[in-house]
Amino acid sequence: MKNTLGMLAMLVALAPGHGAAQDEPRDFQVAGNVATAVNHYSYFTIFDDVNVRVDKGVATLSGRVTQPFKKSDLEKRVVKVDGVRSVNNQLAVLPLSRFDDELRYRIARAIYGNMNFWQYASMANPPIHIVVENGRVTLIGVVQSEVDRMLARSLASQPGVFSVKSELKTVVEAREEAATES
Repeated sequence: MKNTLGMLAMLVALAPGHGAAQDEPRDFQVAGNVATAVNHYSYFTIFDDVNVRVDKGVATLSGRVTQPFKKSDLEKRVVKVDGVRSVNNQLAVLPLSRFDDELRYRIARAIYGNMNFWQYASMANPPIHIVVENGRVTLIGVVQSEVDRMLARSLASQPGVFSVKSELKTVVEAREEAATES
C-alpha cells in the first residue's frame, strides 16, 4: 500500500496539465510522510485507527486511539513532518474499559492466530486493525481477498461482542480507491 501511494504521488507530479495545481502532489507526498510517521510511532497498535488527510499543508488526523497520551503524541510527531503547517487533531480516545481490552486481545488472538492470517501477523504493521468500543467491534484495514475479509469478520464474532462491523477492503478495492483519490 505504501508503494502504491509513492507511485501515485510520482504519477501525479509528472502528469501533464498539473502545473497549476502544485499543492496537490505536495499534499499527497506530505500525507504519505505523515502516514509513515504515524506507522512508526512505537505505541501505534492494531487496536488504534488513524486516518490522515492533508490539504494545503494542514494535516487532519481522525480515527480512534486507545489511550489519551497517543492523541497528543501523534499530534507532536505529525507537526514535525516536513510540509505540515498545522495539525487538526480530531482523534477520539476510546473509553478505558477492561471489558473492551479483553475483547481486543481475544479477537486479535483469534484472527492473527488463525493460520490464514499468519502472513499478516508477521508484518511490521499488521493490516487488520481491531477497534472495540463498548463491546462493538469494527475491523479496519486491507486483506488479500474476500475470503479473508469474511473469515476475519467471523473470527471477530466472539462471545460478549455486541456487533461486528467490517470496514476491511481487499487489496484490489484499496488500489481502486487510491487511484480515484489521486
